[in-house]
Amino acid sequence: MKNPFSLISLIVVFGVLFGFRYTNTTQSSGQRMMFTEWDGLGYYMYLPSAFIYNDFTELKWMDKIDSTYHVTGGALYQSNIHDNGNYVNKYLGGVAILELPFFTIGHIVALNSDYPADGFSPPYQYALAYGALLYTFLALLLLRNILLRYFDDRSVGISMILLVLASNLIQYTSIDAGMSHVYIFPLYVIILYATLKWHEKPSIRMAALIGLTIGLATISRPTELVMLFIPLLWGTNTKEKSEAKWALVKQHKSHLIWVLLFGLIGILPQLIYWKMTSGSFIYNVGSSWRFLTPYFRSLFGWEIGWFIYTPITIFFIIGMFFIKQFPFKKAVITFCLLNIWIIISWADWKYGATYSSRALSQSYPIFALPFTAFVSKVNTTKWKYVFYAIGTYLVFVNMFQINQYGKTILHYRDMNRQYYGRIYLNSNPSPLDMSLLDNDMVMDTSDYLQVNTYLFSDTSGVNEYYQVTKKIELNAGNWLRINADVQAEIGFDNSYLGARIIQQKDSLERSIRLFSPISFPQQNNPYEFHLEVPENMNGATELQVFIRSNGSFKGSISNIKVDRFQ
Repeated sequence: MKNPFSLISLIVVFGVLFGFRYTNTTQSSGQRMMFTEWDGLGYYMYLPSAFIYNDFTELKWMDKIDSTYHVTGGALYQSNIHDNGNYVNKYLGGVAILELPFFTIGHIVALNSDYPADGFSPPYQYALAYGALLYTFLALLLLRNILLRYFDDRSVGISMILLVLASNLIQYTSIDAGMSHVYIFPLYVIILYATLKWHEKPSIRMAALIGLTIGLATISRPTELVMLFIPLLWGTNTKEKSEAKWALVKQHKSHLIWVLLFGLIGILPQLIYWKMTSGSFIYNVGSSWRFLTPYFRSLFGWEIGWFIYTPITIFFIIGMFFIKQFPFKKAVITFCLLNIWIIISWADWKYGATYSSRALSQSYPIFALPFTAFVSKVNTTKWKYVFYAIGTYLVFVNMFQINQYGKTILHYRDMNRQYYGRIYLNSNPSPLDMSLLDNDMVMDTSDYLQVNTYLFSDTSGVNEYYQVTKKIELNAGNWLRINADVQAEIGFDNSYLGARIIQQKDSLERSIRLFSPISFPQQNNPYEFHLEVPENMNGATELQVFIRSNGSFKGSISNIKVDRFQ
């Protein structure tokens, strides 16, 4: 068997991806599996609009679908109402084109079963879920063949294991497969393949494939237009090779027409849709960018940092120092740097909800080239076993964190350094750990002596707002530990437990969410958080413990206890 290690590695990777897919499609919890909701609805809704309801502009079918499946997230933010009264989708249609084969399978199954053929019942969801996995497998299979042209079998195998299993690619191919990333991922593999084949033997077929791929990627996410730098700069790593490349382009300059023609064919469905709904071939979907002041926190910040939560990506960047001799050097470096800059410049730099920086995951086939170059170099040194150990550890951490992310313990946008430190490889976080999502104060009890306990016995009459008060004696530098049990019948998702210390005109307040990842509505949940008394507060002080709600609250609060430490 040729190149057995990388083939076995690919089988292992796919087995893990399939395992995550299978465990996340079970409906044993009673929750309906739904990929076509929130952002996934925006990408997908072209298909039922076109093939089931024949309604792009009025979306009369949406109310019934939303009342049945709850796909919009509460309001139809996925579409704008144009001045002409038509709905215009904010999300582009390239992903829907790529979903079409699996939509068709789901529709055929629904038509021949007891499930409603409404575009959203289980046959459609399962077809999309496993269809996305099929795309991923085929893309990885082709990516392996591309990498083997430049690197040895062992390096390719190790690279593919770490590229997938130590990164957020698992999340966006096997779990959140309704997003765009899993569909754009194979397009990056195709652009590598078509570029490589054209440079080996120029042909109209490969030129057309390059154009079509770029066009389709652009109407999946417009920022993917940056992939044009892959074919544009391929084979320009030295002056001599650059001259030879442009001579080759000049010799086959008619191929540029085919690239442009099929690029236009790729984006044409979107232009037709915009013309039909908005009256114009071009429509502003409303994105906002900060190219002069990008958000480097997307890479290094504790909120969603790419290098923080998926540190294997550090080696993606290091690998760029080891590709000098390869024909893809300029193409890869230019693409990767521009792509990162674009991704971190979006105004909503947290990307709504994300594990690590999800907007970079679809372009991992390009990062695979420098990463495999790095792995290949390490394999020739005495440090290879150290790297294997690091890689194994990062795979374990990544899988542990994906499990935490699924439970919202690793939060999709509210992470911070202190909180991450408390939940890192922690399978059973405490209420105090959870408080650090909102409160940056935490006391080291080994450094302080408990001197008082205050009990709040009157906890009757809890309705929309609740507050109890005690007079206590505090000194600057004291710490307060607040404990309470709260059961929220109404308002769990938008209410907070807080404490406030007041001395004359000075006050200090902290509050923590009731809807923490280890708490549940309708249940009696324990909460704990800490407060440090500031320098300007000494002597008699009023302490208030309260419930604050951004809407309405109804429930009960009990076992309120405040311990003072000095």
